[in-house]
Amino acid sequence: MTTHPNTIYSVIWHHDKVRLIDQTRLPAHYEMVEISRSEDMAKAIKTMIVRGAPAIGVSAAYGMYLGAREIETQNREEFLRQMEKVAKMLRQTRPTAVNLFWAISRMLKTAYETLGTVTEIKEILLETAHQLHKEDLETCIAIGDNGLSALPTTPEKLTILTHCNTGSLATTSYGTALGVIRSAWGENRLLRVYADETRPRLQGAKLTAWECQQEGIPVTVISDNMAAHCMKQGKIDAVIVGADRIAANGDTANKIGTYALAVVSKAHNVPFYVAAPLSTVDFELTDGAKIPIEERDPQELYKIGETVICPAGVDYYNPAFDVTPNEYITAIITEQGAVQPEELIQFAPKINTV
Repeated sequence: MTTHPNTIYSVIWHHDKVRLIDQTRLPAHYEMVEISRSEDMAKAIKTMIVRGAPAIGVSAAYGMYLGAREIETQNREEFLRQMEKVAKMLRQTRPTAVNLFWAISRMLKTAYETLGTVTEIKEILLETAHQLHKEDLETCIAIGDNGLSALPTTPEKLTILTHCNTGSLATTSYGTALGVIRSAWGENRLLRVYADETRPRLQGAKLTAWECQQEGIPVTVISDNMAAHCMKQGKIDAVIVGADRIAANGDTANKIGTYALAVVSKAHNVPFYVAAPLSTVDFELTDGAKIPIEERDPQELYKIGETVICPAGVDYYNPAFDVTPNEYITAIITEQGAVQPEELIQFAPKINTV
């Protein structure tokens, strides 16, 4: 794909390999990791070298192709059986982000429906991964434009609070919630971004702040427990977050801390938006109670880098996500427009679910 020197591309197909920005090294070090095996892609997703539901989905699609490329048989039935094993490995990496499962299912569906030789199936799988990659960028730009029209009309320049990272690093470029913020900045409607640090992995402090800095967008980092105070002081005009899985009724799973942010937003009459592609909506789930919540290594909680910050012997609880009930969400911004949470169901027939 063609790149631009001022654009961040978190996922790149380059010389028959996938190049990923190693997000575990930011902001101190900007490094690219090259992935040429499906097993390495699964590891990159699980260890959060690549993160963010849309970026995970595109990476998993390429992981499916890499797995297909590794299969040596020319027997169609055996090839499909081995593709199911690749799919199973990739599905086990992150349980909450539905884009992962959506992309894997789309790649499997392509493999089963493509006629011809195994070699021809592999070629079509790569084309499908490229198509998913292209669709992600187009979708994010549409979300940015639709979000711009959904934002409050006053004040003229807004101060927007966001949580975790939803930018080019969380997609393949541009972003979802941060894409809306980029669109607002481009139209001179943004005064400043407030970025929650997002404990325990600090994606807001490390990644969102870094992305804003790259584009010259004014950004202020705050700790997660400062949001209510900032709203009470009148510093926040709107909150925009991303999503890892949205139920059919609009209940939204996002990075841990999002639910609390939605509650304090409602208490202070600050509009609270979710920005996500329709591929993040799991129409098979009627409500958020059915969304699986990933629990991660407690080391993320009791250590910052190599520094232990908790006393020895205490217990730890480290859910990576929480679910915000739909009544706390002002609107969900998608590539098809901004809608009320209960209106999401209208898009169910338009999604190629498999």
